[in-house]
Amino acid sequence: MKKLLIILIIASSYFLVNSFIGNGNQKFRALKSLINNEHRQLIKKYIFPHKLISEQLQKQEQKVLRLQTQVYQLQKNVDSVPHNLELKFIKTGKNIETIDSNFELSNNKILKKYKLLNGFLAGIHNAFPGSGYLDFYQNNLFILSSRGILGYTNNLSDKIIFKQIKNNINEYMNFEQFKKSKWYSLKDMFIYKDKVFISYTEEIKEDCWNTSIIYGDINFENIKFEKLFSPKECIDRENNVDKEFNAHQSGGRIISFDDNHILLTIGDYRNRYLVQDKESVNGKIIKININDANYEIISMGHRNPQGLYFDKENNLILETEHGPMGGDEINIIEVDDINRDKILNYGWPIVSAGEHVDTPEKYLEKKYEKYPLYKSHSKYGFIEPLKAYVPSIGISQIVKIGKNKYVHGSMGNVRDGDKSLYFFELNDEKKIINLEQVKVFERIRDLRFYNNELYLFMENTASIGVIDLN
Repeated sequence: MKKLLIILIIASSYFLVNSFIGNGNQKFRALKSLINNEHRQLIKKYIFPHKLISEQLQKQEQKVLRLQTQVYQLQKNVDSVPHNLELKFIKTGKNIETIDSNFELSNNKILKKYKLLNGFLAGIHNAFPGSGYLDFYQNNLFILSSRGILGYTNNLSDKIIFKQIKNNINEYMNFEQFKKSKWYSLKDMFIYKDKVFISYTEEIKEDCWNTSIIYGDINFENIKFEKLFSPKECIDRENNVDKEFNAHQSGGRIISFDDNHILLTIGDYRNRYLVQDKESVNGKIIKININDANYEIISMGHRNPQGLYFDKENNLILETEHGPMGGDEINIIEVDDINRDKILNYGWPIVSAGEHVDTPEKYLEKKYEKYPLYKSHSKYGFIEPLKAYVPSIGISQIVKIGKNKYVHGSMGNVRDGDKSLYFFELNDEKKIINLEQVKVFERIRDLRFYNNELYLFMENTASIGVIDLN
């Protein structure tokens, strides 16, 4: 008994000291004040070396990011915009190199982080550094920037270096579109049946936009893309019904549905009146035949669907979408309920847990008259979300990581939110239980789950994160 008590005291002391020697913890300020910095560093060095290594790696990464930012600022004066720098990098055909570091997360997991050192300069939300997407093909990790840098690696254990793949993506979207706004970009990459599918904001005609798909056969040297799907309709940036436009609200997530079909999400581009119009593809999830490009709507009433996962085991689709000011949602689409004659309806912009955003006070009353944002979905005949986040978290991609276990990312936003992973389970009644937030302190643009590891694209530093979930 005495021996057990001694072990417990030593273990408790270990975790107590470990918790207050770190620089970021504010809970033990009084205890910290009793140990000067020199002694604290000695404790870290000899008792908790992982703390010291982690801090040193963070400082190294911050230094690299500062240097990259300085280089970018110098180049920007010559090359005008970061889009041009990315397009120039594509022409070089150079490899995409990384620098790695480790960080301990609140769930005791280790985030291994690979910062991209070249390319990936133009972001979707932040002007710099770049945004990107991930997917796997035959044990190769593929990566795509928001401006068309495409690469792969088959080495996922040591220092990751991506080999660039030549492509013709910029025949469909190029500097002329990119320079107009950060809004206009590639939106997702999905690899299925030996083909690469890429969604993007297409300028259907001058300053009139919608979400389209190109695709090409897998090739590790050169991929020739062609157009698969392009809507006939487009939303004019200036001349539209509500006099509002935002191409961040474009959706673009792609997943497989069956051997002959993929699913694509399309946002409302802040043209809310289109969402409840069955003749429009906007604010919808559509099923596209990859053989003839014919499509049908499977659900409607979506604002900006950013995440999509088809759980074939449970025969359901999980969808995540951005709300306005508050009201980010996780929705469940029961595959057996999909009916061409009666489209599943999730309510936007009639209902939402959030409130209207970016509206002058004098116009707000009229907006609520047209788009009331009632707080009960079911009361007005719509499908209730599994979860509504108030305030918003900038919800992003969602993936399955085990039997009835899932995780989605978040990107935060200007007004509220955070930059985290959210782990949860679905119970037998298909309700969310055991929801756990794990902060990673970066915007998570994309997620993939492969060989029991979670892969993240983190766009505050243009990095790939890997978390072993064993």
